[in-house]
Amino acid sequence: MTKYESLALKLTGQIEKNLQNGISKLPTEAELCSRYQVSRQTVRAALALLGRQGIITSRQGSGSYATGLSPDSQRNTIPILIMNSQEYIYPHLIADIRGALSGQGYELSVYATGNDTSTERKYLLSFLDAPPRGMIVEGCKSTLPNPNIDLYERLRSLGTFILFLHSSYKGLPDSICIKDDNYYGGRLLAEHLIRLGHTQIATLLKIDDIQGPERYHGVCASLRDLGCILADCHTGWYLSSDLDALESRQDTRFITNFIQNQLQGCSAVICHDDEIAYWMMKELSYASIHVPQELSVVCFGNSYLSDLSNIRITSLTHAPNEVADALAECMAQRLRGLPVVSQEIPWQLVHRESDAPFTPAL
Repeated sequence: MTKYESLALKLTGQIEKNLQNGISKLPTEAELCSRYQVSRQTVRAALALLGRQGIITSRQGSGSYATGLSPDSQRNTIPILIMNSQEYIYPHLIADIRGALSGQGYELSVYATGNDTSTERKYLLSFLDAPPRGMIVEGCKSTLPNPNIDLYERLRSLGTFILFLHSSYKGLPDSICIKDDNYYGGRLLAEHLIRLGHTQIATLLKIDDIQGPERYHGVCASLRDLGCILADCHTGWYLSSDLDALESRQDTRFITNFIQNQLQGCSAVICHDDEIAYWMMKELSYASIHVPQELSVVCFGNSYLSDLSNIRITSLTHAPNEVADALAECMAQRLRGLPVVSQEIPWQLVHRESDAPFTPAL
């Protein structure tokens, strides 16, 4: 091994240590010559090698900076723990995240938890032998206490940066999370319906993931501020197990029960996402409830299902690739040793045909 190759190897190790301490800038050439007792020519050759490997980048007049990438390609793979890699929005979301990370020089490996904490634990244990530099986690049943906080803390102590998607865990209060602005989204949908004249509004939301209660909070706050209330009798909740039954067996009993028990007397309903809204529209048609003439339906999320329904569904959406780009940029910044903060991605309303002004019955 030549002198410059040996120096490059030493610098690679030092860079990784510095990045964990938030230091991304390399010492000057003169400082490196003095510290390692080598010539300027050796230093320049070592820096050039690190540049070709993608480990550092040079900024004219400023010096050399770590890119956050490792010379070991396996160390540039970011695992993502996600609820489901197959159903609904996930293939599109995963493709967006993979593309955004690729633009930063990283690969993505996907682990589907099924929103099950025991599966989550199995994957976390498998990471302990070779802890990744960073990982993305969509929390399992994030309303509830998580039994795997101990493993997350161990991974953190081993240098893994954990970036949460959609929700984080209360047991890790200092976590960084890229999530939807669910409170604002709830307000946005409620205010939209009230402007259309609806005052008796129902909700069907998911209770064991924190997005549901956050959305409920926004809806309630908006209705209260505008002189209306969300009555408990018009509030419906469903569990992950209900969603599993819907996706695996098309078991819609929790939706039909909601229509029979919570929807009576309402002129509008807010659904947790457009998957639930899509099936809600089907069940409403079976019950001979006409949308939007008799009932307006709106929802969070804007996948292909919003357009696939016979009556296209008014929904909230994000700008294209906004969530994936925010995740990739946050991960790359942190692995470069730079500070990062949590972000809430704002919603935008996409108006379609599933809602209409409220007309009181004569």
